[in-house]
Amino acid sequence: MAKTIPQGVILGVGVHALDMEIALNTIEEWVSEKRQGRYVCVTGMHGIMESFRNARIQQAHNRADLVVPDGMSVVWTLRWFGFPQVKRVCGPDLMSNLLERSIDKGYRHFLYGGRDWRKVAVALQHRFPGLEIVGGYSPPFRPLTPEEDEQIVRYILSHQPDIVWVGLSTPKQELWMAEHVERLPGMVLIGVGAAFDFLSGAKRRAPIWMQKAGLEWFFRLLQEPRRLWRRYLLNIPPFIFLVCLQKMGLYRPSPLPSTKEDCR
Repeated sequence: MAKTIPQGVILGVGVHALDMEIALNTIEEWVSEKRQGRYVCVTGMHGIMESFRNARIQQAHNRADLVVPDGMSVVWTLRWFGFPQVKRVCGPDLMSNLLERSIDKGYRHFLYGGRDWRKVAVALQHRFPGLEIVGGYSPPFRPLTPEEDEQIVRYILSHQPDIVWVGLSTPKQELWMAEHVERLPGMVLIGVGAAFDFLSGAKRRAPIWMQKAGLEWFFRLLQEPRRLWRRYLLNIPPFIFLVCLQKMGLYRPSPLPSTKEDCR
């Protein structure tokens, strides 16, 4: 289904111009098929700027089976580029909607990321009674050794989840999904960043009016100024400048690869 969804290119990253319902239906179709491993990038301005600066991160995005617009800045850019139908599909909302839908359908979930996946699992099962979380893993704050990585892959395979939720933040989660999707056949990997913290209640989300006004980043900055000030300072001004250049035709990103293999 994703192949038929219109896709706009922002600074070299292909982003699907869709809404929440299309994203949910597409993912559920893949879960029911179980034909191959797939992964979904939930991408905002930060992810696009990381991709602009790093070819490997850009490849990870453009190899994804679905790239949904997380931040309002991406939504507004796509609309400016000729996709008026697009709506925001942010990580916490995508995860919340899919978890709720999955209860009656019996989807099996695995949590990869977060500081303590068990606390997240308890909070989610309390919020969504009947939710089936079959396992999880909170990786250390360092690269895994090849042996550790192989062990966790076998661990995930042994639990046979339908959906693996990846909460490692950008760009770690995109790189992890791109590197592991072929080793996890039949599963859908979805990178949702801080959704674990938001849905478990560990962090507060911005009020709805701030989300719609594109000010959620400012709310998060007020909560975590030391961690986030550099991210926003280094990304917001150049993103606006480069998007304007692209719109005026003064910057032309390379065409998207026709197949996932072309991104290698």
